[in-house]
Amino acid sequence: MSSSTTANATHKLVIIGSGPAGWTAAIYAARAQLQPVCYIGIPKNDPGPILPGGQLMLTTEVENYPGFPHGITGPKMMEDFQKQAERFGTKSIMEDIVRCEFSAKPGVPHLLHTAGGEVVRAHAVILATGATANWLGLENEMRLARSGGGVSACAVCDGALPGFRNQPLAVIGGGDTAMEEATYLTKFASEVYVIHRRDSLRASKIMQQRYFARPNAKVIWNKTIVDVLGGETITGVLMEDTLTKERSTLAVKGLFIAIGHTPTTKFLKASGVELDDAGYIVLRARNSATNLPGVFAAGDVADAHYRQAVSAAGMGCVAALDAERWLAASGVH
Repeated sequence: MSSSTTANATHKLVIIGSGPAGWTAAIYAARAQLQPVCYIGIPKNDPGPILPGGQLMLTTEVENYPGFPHGITGPKMMEDFQKQAERFGTKSIMEDIVRCEFSAKPGVPHLLHTAGGEVVRAHAVILATGATANWLGLENEMRLARSGGGVSACAVCDGALPGFRNQPLAVIGGGDTAMEEATYLTKFASEVYVIHRRDSLRASKIMQQRYFARPNAKVIWNKTIVDVLGGETITGVLMEDTLTKERSTLAVKGLFIAIGHTPTTKFLKASGVELDDAGYIVLRARNSATNLPGVFAAGDVADAHYRQAVSAAGMGCVAALDAERWLAASGVH
């Protein structure tokens, strides 16, 4: 559907984003007869893939979402979420919102600017644009991440899959996230190698202690990854010493990138929405409201801690309920 079919109307609710948070919000909002319009975005690389559907589009097998006893692929799950939202009347538009003019006055609609130059008017907005994993930007890394070939940006999501069990695995990073991911993987892997570009870790001492307490925990110092090896599945990584520039290979059956995430909030920089130092949306206590009236947020764009599909979906539910109540209190029916 073209955005031109909706640009002249003032919508009750516009949802920006199409991951678990966005689609769950759309399902609840559509069933509440809010006629939500969901801007799902356009695929791009920056340098890693940013896809409609969010990080689950790079997850080949989801085993920890309730209701799927035999698992489901991430893309299939997002396809089903979208179909369910559209079944109840959600309008899906494959377009980016690139700038927002949020109104602070009751009754004055928010103005959302699309990449195509159109202006979308909305009484309420739910921001559900997620956060993208930071990738190394290597060609084979991206290829194997997209194909389910053993490269992942979420150990908690993928580390327990059968293909990684009792296998040597590598984690890239040196902060608390890397230590948390690596410690989790020690439950399943034969060995876990943390590969770090320096000779000391940035992670907190307690996180380091938890990792080093595991008998299969190892660290490879002063190394960067210059290539990911393997055809259909990963067989190893090519490393370069940061001091000597000498190259060597390490045989692994899984590679987990843990160098942080970047919330998708660049388009909000001048919008007035409060962001924290890392760029995540700041929420009011115990609900989905931002600092601006009629503007709500859900999912990883406002959650730097959990970053799970099920927690994002729960936040999407909360945002839709909060938006519905706010619209009713504002006299929008």
